[in-house]
Amino acid sequence: MEVLLLSAAALFSGLLMTRLFVKFHLPDVTAYLVAGVLIGPCVLGRLGLHCIGFNTFEQVESLSLISDVALGFIAFAIGHEFRLSALKQTGRQATIIGILQAVFTTVLVDTVLIGMHFLMPGFLSLPAAVTLGAIAAATAPAATLMVVRQYKAKGPVTDVLLPVVALDDAVGLVVFAVSIGIAQGMESGSANVAALILEPLGEVLLSVVLGGIVGMILTDLERYFRSHRNRNALIVGSVVLTVALSQLKFHVGGFDFGFSSLLVCMMLGTVFCNFCPLSEDLMVQADRWSGPAVTLFFVLSGADLQFAVFKDPVVVLAGVVYILARSVGKYLGAGISSTLAGSPEVVRKYLGITLFPQAGVALGMCATAARVLGNDGGLIRNITLFSVLVYELLGPSLTKMALTKAGDIQETPVEIKERRKKRLQEVTKPVNPRFRR
Repeated sequence: MEVLLLSAAALFSGLLMTRLFVKFHLPDVTAYLVAGVLIGPCVLGRLGLHCIGFNTFEQVESLSLISDVALGFIAFAIGHEFRLSALKQTGRQATIIGILQAVFTTVLVDTVLIGMHFLMPGFLSLPAAVTLGAIAAATAPAATLMVVRQYKAKGPVTDVLLPVVALDDAVGLVVFAVSIGIAQGMESGSANVAALILEPLGEVLLSVVLGGIVGMILTDLERYFRSHRNRNALIVGSVVLTVALSQLKFHVGGFDFGFSSLLVCMMLGTVFCNFCPLSEDLMVQADRWSGPAVTLFFVLSGADLQFAVFKDPVVVLAGVVYILARSVGKYLGAGISSTLAGSPEVVRKYLGITLFPQAGVALGMCATAARVLGNDGGLIRNITLFSVLVYELLGPSLTKMALTKAGDIQETPVEIKERRKKRLQEVTKPVNPRFRR
């Protein structure tokens, strides 16, 4: 019962907050995150009101299953953007930008933080600096996709953005695995080079294979169903199954292998959209079902933000330096790489800003660092939490601003606004008593 009440409270608070934020022309994602913060343990939860807000972070964690499934649907939708017909025009650009900007950001953040280490020895250790540089490569595909869909963004920046965000996470996983190995070697004096290479590559390859297999099965099974209802149930079941399978871990020959749920679900969506002729219509149906789950995902993400990190001045200082260095890295990296890829000027100018948001993948990386790096891992986790707090609250608005300036988000014409207003007045106009029965 408690889980259901908390879910309802999270859903209604997020929806109500959008009505307030629409007056300030802010994205729904930001409204959901702020709603989560307000009903989370750091604000309303302190009042101890049972089932109205989250009193503890354990209660937020109890709904993690919803977040996992919602993130699977978000990744599935991003994968659906990888149509071969569209990639013929943007695939080369996206590949060059996705790889180069992630590596550039990592190198820049590493350089800045390592420089701060030598200037202020008590600021950060070298292992922490190297690891944070790798975490900086990751972006938040969920927030980006939500902004794109809410405002129906369409144009040269959006065409490149979604493939870049998807590639960004794959590159980030490999870079992080190498960096965390280097950090472990610095602490212990040795590192398993084979594990540094094989485990991250294995995770990426296994994720692609698993997503491809489930995608082909989904495409084949779709032919046996005729109604949208049954096909929608098939898609939902396939995404849930994929999320469950991606939690598997196994040990082979001294190496630990697993899957990235983001990459698996992205590959599922990619295969489905390219092999199923009805995928476009079916995705619309799936979006309607997954909408409430996605809303809950962002509200829970906001509730999980921990403001306790502000208490440590080292975390705040390191977090500010990290945020500034990463933002510059993303902006310059996207600008330089898009120039090398021959992208239009509007892409070179605005794409970097849309890559600022950071959340789920980065939190997964910092959790790994906290587990294997001891005290340095705890500091890395707090710095990442600090940056996610800032990026999640400001990132969606920056993404909307960049896409609007790029012309991918079009302002609703005044004539359409007036027509909608007039129509609404007609619908809500009181009925003449003489025509009532």
